[in-house]
Amino acid sequence: MKITTAAEMRDIDRLAMEKYAIPGHVLMERAGLSVAQKVRELFEKKKIIVLAGGGNNGGDGIAAARNLHNWGWNVKVLLMLREDKLSPECLTQYRMAKQTGVSVEFRKEVSDRDLHGAIVIDALLGTGINKAVTSPMTDVIRFLNESSAKVISVDVPSGISSDTGQLMGEAVRADITVTFGLPKIGHMLFPGADYTGSLFIEDIGFPEVLLNNERLTTETLEQDAISMLIPDRPRYSHKGDYGHILIVASSKGKTGAAVMAAEACLRSGAGLVTIGVPETLAEIFQARAKEEMILPLPDTGKGTLSAKATERVKDFLTHKADVLAIGPGITVCDDTFNLVVSLLETSTVPMVLDADALNVIGGRKEIFRKVKAPVVLTPHTGEMARLLGPAGGKASRERDENDIRKRVEADRIGIARTYTRETGVTLVLKGVPTIIADPEGRILVNTTGNPGMATAGAGDVLTGMIAGLLGLGINPLEASSAAVYLHGLAGDIATRTRGMHSLIASDIIGAIGDAFLLLAHHA
Repeated sequence: MKITTAAEMRDIDRLAMEKYAIPGHVLMERAGLSVAQKVRELFEKKKIIVLAGGGNNGGDGIAAARNLHNWGWNVKVLLMLREDKLSPECLTQYRMAKQTGVSVEFRKEVSDRDLHGAIVIDALLGTGINKAVTSPMTDVIRFLNESSAKVISVDVPSGISSDTGQLMGEAVRADITVTFGLPKIGHMLFPGADYTGSLFIEDIGFPEVLLNNERLTTETLEQDAISMLIPDRPRYSHKGDYGHILIVASSKGKTGAAVMAAEACLRSGAGLVTIGVPETLAEIFQARAKEEMILPLPDTGKGTLSAKATERVKDFLTHKADVLAIGPGITVCDDTFNLVVSLLETSTVPMVLDADALNVIGGRKEIFRKVKAPVVLTPHTGEMARLLGPAGGKASRERDENDIRKRVEADRIGIARTYTRETGVTLVLKGVPTIIADPEGRILVNTTGNPGMATAGAGDVLTGMIAGLLGLGINPLEASSAAVYLHGLAGDIATRTRGMHSLIASDIIGAIGDAFLLLAHHA
């Protein structure tokens, strides 16, 4: 499903009115009616308080109040602006409400008496908010949040940025949000997702061609679409048809990362998997490997990969491998940097970079201008902060990195879109939710997964899954999207028997097959 920014939704509104001749007051009437219907559907008849601002969001709320009043509900509208400050549309709704007998008062504050025993419709601020909320609106929002009233927000909880999900100073914490046409980005990203409560998306008459326009480049990952990405396995086929994946990973004390990535890769459909590891650790891996093969690589003598491993890896890529995944557990050092950069500059097979393969690159975006094959990066927020390039001494780098982390979390979609356009890579920005971005500006937001997956090794599992799906011949954006969705779905399945607190990465691997089966049954 497409999701929109405030500007994109304004364009949909404008085109609905200008190109398709749908009057603005008709859209407002239908918005108000949809909110009223949702209230009637979910609640027993009781007192309704509509907290309304002076813009179109307030107009929607007043239209909802008028419908509820007509159905016999006890409704009062508290308008938080003077009559001469109302927008033309809101003013029209105010006058209609007065004519039909709805109780409307102009206020600067609300009281316990107002909210006691009431269901509150929050129509204070809409999607267009672009600066911090100030007093007295902040006082009203704070008072509402401290009350025990059930809250239904109109379009977006007041005080949430519909573009980023960030709090604009103070925001309404809704139990339910009723939005129109399409969800907004702020409904999907945290903390906005937390403040949204249960989200209902209502049809108020926007032409379908506007809601599915290709210019809307941000959308959610949905099961129907993901199920179509997984290729069938013909009866007449063999392991060589499903890709040979080389996973270069591990260092002394971090052998588990490589093993989990390799097993997840096989579970995702890869025909062959070879793990490239420091040669001093090869015997350990030989003892643990079952389906995987082991490629001993030159190391530094300390259980870490040497830059001398580069030629052996290149030779393997040239003659055997179809995909390279590199990074889990390899550590950060000059040898690692030289190995990763050399492979980026010479590899002709798709590459997946994770963990320390990202950390050694840091802010050197120019490296990606030299790549010859598709590259997928899989950073979490901290790794993304390092990719964005802190500079200076160690103390300065740490301060800068913390600042960048905050910036990443404040605008995950914007950061991902800008980085991919600048570098040409496909980016999987892990987090809640995980964001997938490609160089064309397309953004996909994951809808699966749960807090139990915040556990060591979950990222290694995802790296293996992306590599495995790339080995099936799927393009980087689709392979990344399918892997992220299936990874989260496997985590959701695993929690049914393990719960969230006890979930570990191996449980996710164990549920990958069930996730694929669920997709197959859905297709």
